[in-house]
Amino acid sequence: MNYQQTLKYLYDALPMYHRVGIAAYKADLDNTIAICDLLNNPHRQLQCIHIAGTNGKGSVSHMLAAILQAAGYKTGLYTSPHLKDFRERIRVNGKMISRKYVSDFVTSYQSDFNKIQPSFFEMTVGLAFQYFHDVRVDIAVIETGLGGRLDSTNVIEPLLSVITNIDWDHMNLLGNTLEKIAEEKAGIIKKEVPVVIGEESSKTKAVFVKKAKAMNAPLFFASKELKAGLSVITSMPSKNKGKQVNAFSEYIKVDVSNNKKMLYDNLLMDLTGSYQLKNVVTVLQSIALLTKHFEIREEHIREGLAAVTQTGLAGRWQVIGKKPMVIADTGHNIAGIKAVMEMINSLKFEKLHFVLGIVNDKEPGKILALLPKNAIYYFCKANIPRGLDAAILANEAEKYRLNGMIYKSVPTALKSAKAKAGMKDLIFVGGSNFTVAEVI
Repeated sequence: MNYQQTLKYLYDALPMYHRVGIAAYKADLDNTIAICDLLNNPHRQLQCIHIAGTNGKGSVSHMLAAILQAAGYKTGLYTSPHLKDFRERIRVNGKMISRKYVSDFVTSYQSDFNKIQPSFFEMTVGLAFQYFHDVRVDIAVIETGLGGRLDSTNVIEPLLSVITNIDWDHMNLLGNTLEKIAEEKAGIIKKEVPVVIGEESSKTKAVFVKKAKAMNAPLFFASKELKAGLSVITSMPSKNKGKQVNAFSEYIKVDVSNNKKMLYDNLLMDLTGSYQLKNVVTVLQSIALLTKHFEIREEHIREGLAAVTQTGLAGRWQVIGKKPMVIADTGHNIAGIKAVMEMINSLKFEKLHFVLGIVNDKEPGKILALLPKNAIYYFCKANIPRGLDAAILANEAEKYRLNGMIYKSVPTALKSAKAKAGMKDLIFVGGSNFTVAEVI
């Protein structure tokens, strides 16, 4: 098969959660174990960092990868979902896996996959493990897809486990209380492997303490150990002008301290959402533990955090246009939308234009209740089966006094917003990963 035929097979033959939803979810590790056995268990030869959480796990994964790359280590990075290109999921030092490797891998094992009948995600995990093994990475940063305990990535034995936070998401699969969701995420905690919890919460702390104690795993709550503060937002000449909206890149400067002293002042970060302060604390606590295995100096931390987007991270408070300002963000659950609204409320603009599309297995009311009533809405549906029909979304939005027009696609909604917005207005695009994917 060529690459396009391979993609067609992956999308058509293998159920994909991010496209079809719960029908693709497998509540066990049997298929993943079968695939790993087929491949002679390449993951057992890898040094890994395992990352779970409701929000922020993608940003944390990319930050850690950027710092490890800056320290000179050949770094594999497995994340999901992809926004534009399937190969975004599997990178080494920021470079995507080759089309040829993907095609050769699937062609070689297609008959075996037809027997195992894995999901899209299960197959992709096997592909990532094999690729990282074949190219001999020094370290692989592995992000869970959904949950933790039963996630396909949970066959690895990592050097470090990281759980960013616990909030409401995927309750139909993970549980209808924060404690139950935490128990699923805590499933990545392994025997005697240190674990970092990004955000300490009174509702879920006991879950992690109990699990860590049972596994004799050293436990660290990053938000208790470290504090981060935003010092300034700045623009600097871009080193990659061809990839930027204009000739300047946006950065934030962050100060990080522990209970006794300043540890890092004026850390330059090219992820400009203020919600990244929680993530950088998680990352730095993780780095402190990883120095037992790798030589990572302050200069590597500074270099990595200033170039996280070069690892391929996109859609996190990403400026995709100016005059009017157009910003896209993949925040899609309650906590993510709250963080988005905090950022929007911190900006100065005349009118807010909100291009909104969500998926059909969310509870739209809980998201719509958080959105401003004085914005102009452009309701749309991403081009996936799992997308919520724009007319249904608009009808639900009316119940919360959110008014706007219905559009047949995300691009047409954005085009209309640009046509109607003034130069001092703000256009925001979000609601789901897939809405953002169609505009960046």
